[in-house]
Amino acid sequence: MGIVDDLQRARSAFERRDWAVAYERLAAVDREAGATGLGPDELGTLATAAFLLGDTDACIRALQRGYRLQTDAGNVLGAIRFAFWLARVLNGRGEGAVGNGWAARAERLLVDQPEDVVERGYLRIHDFFRCLDDGDFPGALVVGEDIVAIARRHGDSDLLAQGLVCKGRLLLYSGRVPEGLALLDEAMVGVAAGELSPIFAGSVYCAMIEGCQEVLDFGRASAWTAALTRWCDSQPDLVPFTGQCAVHRGQILRLHAAYPEALAEFEDACRRYEASGSDVAAGLALGERGDVLRIRGDFAAADASYDEAAGFGYEAQPGRALLMVARGRVPGAVAAVRRLLAETGDPVHRSRMLAGAVEVLLAGDALAEAVAAADELDTIANRFGCAGLRAAAAYCSALVALADDDPDRALPHARTAARLWGELRAPYELARAKVLVGRAVRLLGDDDSASAELTAACRSFAEVGAEPARQGVERLIGRSPAGGLTGRELDVLRLVAVGNSNAEIAERLVLSDKTVARHLTNIFAKLDVPSRTAAVAYARDHDLL
Repeated sequence: MGIVDDLQRARSAFERRDWAVAYERLAAVDREAGATGLGPDELGTLATAAFLLGDTDACIRALQRGYRLQTDAGNVLGAIRFAFWLARVLNGRGEGAVGNGWAARAERLLVDQPEDVVERGYLRIHDFFRCLDDGDFPGALVVGEDIVAIARRHGDSDLLAQGLVCKGRLLLYSGRVPEGLALLDEAMVGVAAGELSPIFAGSVYCAMIEGCQEVLDFGRASAWTAALTRWCDSQPDLVPFTGQCAVHRGQILRLHAAYPEALAEFEDACRRYEASGSDVAAGLALGERGDVLRIRGDFAAADASYDEAAGFGYEAQPGRALLMVARGRVPGAVAAVRRLLAETGDPVHRSRMLAGAVEVLLAGDALAEAVAAADELDTIANRFGCAGLRAAAAYCSALVALADDDPDRALPHARTAARLWGELRAPYELARAKVLVGRAVRLLGDDDSASAELTAACRSFAEVGAEPARQGVERLIGRSPAGGLTGRELDVLRLVAVGNSNAEIAERLVLSDKTVARHLTNIFAKLDVPSRTAAVAYARDHDLL
């Protein structure tokens, strides 16, 4: 009765998502059963519990045993199921050669089986990801449609949700965003109804939210992130998917300019990814962290975070190019965005690059290229229809119009951007749009309205801790720059920054050496720094040069 009771307790724990108890009870039964051990079904359950606890080695061992039992019993379709999961788990942790070997073995076993079996649909999932790796988006879309058709014929909820996600993401990448989002919504119906097994449910959650983030559909992303958080919280022992959940929470917090909380989520995600060995995902979390640090003006920490992301194989762009502009390295930033735009083909990934590219290109006086990028973003935004993308496109249209000295054209775009960002409760982006409204109405001669818009933006930047943006608006308003430096003190500091001695500065500015020394003393006092080197570092980090 001991083994029977343990099996019943394991099944009950599994049903209530108590993965630790389920694993412990099944492992105990496995030990007590001696040479016979667990059967294939129980080994599948043990493997799932181990995976959800983050123990992929134990998961793989259980799957291998299940595969051998099914093979020995002549149950080919059962063996194919275990081979499918071995391929998925191994590929997921970066062991592509071994994982692909298991997928190939499953394909070989399938050759002599009936044509219309549901296992064929599961193996098509590997075909889908192979097409993606090869850049064959049309081929991947065909595979996604095939997975959905097989799943519907066999009434398999897991396979259907996976197929809908595959097809939906490909429709996004081909620019058919409303259709793609509709399929992702349909996949989520199965998750919300509790029809999916836990690994597929977690995968579909994350794929859905990633898709929404890619097209800046913040409404959907926020709603499903809240649902994913509840799902993760209902499983205290869960390890996979919790890192993604933390990243997605951080992204929503960043949208709402809750920067300290966003940083905490990104740092939590990094810890979780480090524990699970998910390198690329850790790179994403570090890239997002770098973006928040850049916005807050901690340029050195942002640079370090981007470097760490690159170490995990993640290129944090266009954030890194925007940081280069903020630190005065404009030619390098322009070269980077030109390369990125040349390398990025599909409209979804281009839409993520274009807004930053417009800002960088304008900083590099490449107005014609910036106009083209803004126009492309506007076209994509109109096709996709997502509010966040339309807001970004309106902002960029206003930005290039102002760069072209056309305030009449800029003003309606800036107001549209402000309205949309306000509806999305994005205070930092709203304040940026208000700056453009202020600049436009000032050029149209309405100084009072300009002052009101710029002052409101400055207050918002101060409230959320966006120091570089606040300083930029203060310069537009005409206030003293950070630290209260005078114009002459800034002149001296700029010459110090490029390596001039006191005598050289005196000669350049037609001052006495004593006056230059006095200016430096005042600079050190106002910036609360002890040396020339520290003053230059402060100036670079606070955009004073």
